[in-house]
Amino acid sequence: MLDACRKLNGCETGDAKITKGFELPAKFVIHTVGPVWNGGNYGEAEKLASCYKRSLEAAVENGVKTIAFPNISTGVYGYPKSDAAKIAVQTVTRFLTENSNIEKVIFCVFDSVNMEIYRKLII
Repeated sequence: MLDACRKLNGCETGDAKITKGFELPAKFVIHTVGPVWNGGNYGEAEKLASCYKRSLEAAVENGVKTIAFPNISTGVYGYPKSDAAKIAVQTVTRFLTENSNIEKVIFCVFDSVNMEIYRKLII
């Protein structure tokens, strides 16, 4: 996978690129670069929404029916978990209302705090 990633020539913040899944239990891996949180005044929300939208577009372009997302940018990049989750759910929901090619979206949360945030947003 490392060689495939090198051939992508990087990825700008907010963009997404796709490679094969190789030895992973997934046909593809969509790579995206989330924004580093700098207080919210540097386009972080738009860039984070773009990560989800561009990932979904890459999925559709490659015939992917199921996609799983981690909590993009909420780890070492410091994006506030609640704000990031709202952006994730809103962006994915908006995309799915306009595009029926994706059948299943999974939010893979890192911890119980994120689980509760997503539970409140989705249910």
